[in-house]
Amino acid sequence: MIANVMYTKNRLADEGGEEREILTFGPLCVAPEHQRKGYGRLLLEGSFQRAAGLGYDTVVIFGDPANYVSRGFKSCKKYNVALEGTGFPAAMLVKELRAGALDGRRWYYRQSAAYEMDEAAARAYDDALPEKLEKKWLPCQEAFEILCQAVLPEGPGGLN
Repeated sequence: MIANVMYTKNRLADEGGEEREILTFGPLCVAPEHQRKGYGRLLLEGSFQRAAGLGYDTVVIFGDPANYVSRGFKSCKKYNVALEGTGFPAAMLVKELRAGALDGRRWYYRQSAAYEMDEAAARAYDDALPEKLEKKWLPCQEAFEILCQAVLPEGPGGLN
């Protein structure tokens, strides 16, 4: 295997409570020796076609815009997709698989329970593994955390 992408079902809800099922993915992984050869692009494009064929019309992710705008993702603010009580995170990106699918209404992203994790249990699991390489915090991880916490302003201006 040289590349992998994992999808999860999530939901968007409008202000009236109507919900729709969408997809999100992450991580997208390409083996280091195969990076910068187009495999990630091919994998994503193929997965978008498959998702559309299964009836999904929207993908919402948290990622670095520099990595995903070339694949058709746009700021969540452009599609009026927000986090309830938080607004428009700079790292939340949206791709319509069918043009006009989100129809301009305000949508709120509802994350799947699959993303909920018990930090203490995860740490205990990691600690039980055989000796491994030192766990690192890379500059790209710090940049991603900053993007996730940065919120675009409501109203006109900015990226809208």
